[in-house]
Amino acid sequence: MPELPEVETVRRGLQDRVVGRRIETVEVGRERTVRRTSPRALIDGLTGTTVTAVDRRGKYLVATLDSGDAVMVHLRMSGQLLLADPTAPRPPHTHVVMHLSPDGDGAADLLFVDPRTFGEVVVFDPDHAAAEVPELARLGLDPLADPFTVADLWALVHPRRTRIKMLLLDQHLIAGVGNIYSDEILHRARIHPDRAADTLTRPAVRRLHQEILDVLGAAVRRRGSTLGDGQYVDLMGGSGSYQLEHLVYGRAGERCGTCGRGIIRRGVAGGRSYHWCPVCQRA
Repeated sequence: MPELPEVETVRRGLQDRVVGRRIETVEVGRERTVRRTSPRALIDGLTGTTVTAVDRRGKYLVATLDSGDAVMVHLRMSGQLLLADPTAPRPPHTHVVMHLSPDGDGAADLLFVDPRTFGEVVVFDPDHAAAEVPELARLGLDPLADPFTVADLWALVHPRRTRIKMLLLDQHLIAGVGNIYSDEILHRARIHPDRAADTLTRPAVRRLHQEILDVLGAAVRRRGSTLGDGQYVDLMGGSGSYQLEHLVYGRAGERCGTCGRGIIRRGVAGGRSYHWCPVCQRA
């Protein structure tokens, strides 16, 4: 958390509210957030630049700067990007502050807030991305940003004996899907999370492909899922609402709303919890 829909929601906010604005000055308050380089490298790399575009790869945000450099932001478990009034009190755990040039709405600060400090902000040279941010090159297909066909999914699924739940979580295969959306996708596709990927039939893979697109697309339209911890919010501090449509995630012990007969169960695989209905998703 956040996953693809949440990061895409933040990206759209940045595209609308930050692209075209100059970063006047930068503050860094926690070195762990810039651990890949240094506070000085981030300050020097951002100060005086203008954001020209914001893209997303899986769970990673990548903004292009007019200097020719780019900045990568990974929110990881608890990171937030917030557009804030410069005169307002800063939230706790604000580790990076970018003071933006005024636009029609006046001045603003772009804040990187991260209570657990797993997130990261780094400026890099796109010509040397493979060396400076190698994880970007290792990402698999992005279901919403790349061409993504049933044949593409079959090629990923058919040769692998791993559990389908773990395959969906493998960012080197499919980028952006995490624990929440893999549970929801598998439930709607009527596939048990423990099923070996190479046992899926072509009809099952077609269902899976459709639900990957449908679930992620619907979650983006609902601006992501904000859970009880409230850690995910969009650029303006607003909550998502797709959590109201969760059918299995976080609902262990409840009656299944799809079939009305099964009781949602919770299991653990690879240190990750998962949820399923034993009636809708037979082993």
